[in-house]
Amino acid sequence: MIADVAEAGCDEAGRGCLCGPVSCAAVILPPDLELPGLDDSKRLTARRREELRRVIEREAVCWAVEMVGPEEIDRINILNASITGMQRALDRLRLRPEHILVDGNWFRPYGDVPYTTVVKGDATYMSVAAASVLAKTHRDEYMLEMAGRYPGYGWESNMGYPSRAHREAIARLGLTPLHRKSFGPCRQFMDELPF
Repeated sequence: MIADVAEAGCDEAGRGCLCGPVSCAAVILPPDLELPGLDDSKRLTARRREELRRVIEREAVCWAVEMVGPEEIDRINILNASITGMQRALDRLRLRPEHILVDGNWFRPYGDVPYTTVVKGDATYMSVAAASVLAKTHRDEYMLEMAGRYPGYGWESNMGYPSRAHREAIARLGLTPLHRKSFGPCRQFMDELPF
């Protein structure tokens, strides 16, 4: 946090997936909050992420998660979808931030609020790490639900990422409405929607 400024951390999850939404979160934490073990969500176990999610959602000054679906991703591309989702999450915060910290190296101006992009920001700043945890846990929860609706793709374990089993399932079963048609491994199967 920069001095006592209300600083929002932003991050996304699911950018490299072949299906499902990109999940974007914005979090403002109180300056004195301690969250031992908080880190980039990819470096935490699923159990630890869920434990931290409960604490973050309870203790944060405010937080929001926004999902951008596959149709919009295909229309505006994944980078723009990620930035759009983070800005929509910022719109939903009950407190307007005075500064924004964004994981990565690209963002668009958000009104007149100053922002800083930080590569590996989710491993550096608590608010960004908290956003990483919320984005990941909310997306995983959604993908587990979708795994029941579209069995056979292994989403309960790969969460939509391009694992070998997932790519083989696409070749065998075709695409679902949740697949990102603009992504290379999906593009060749665009005319074979079984659902």
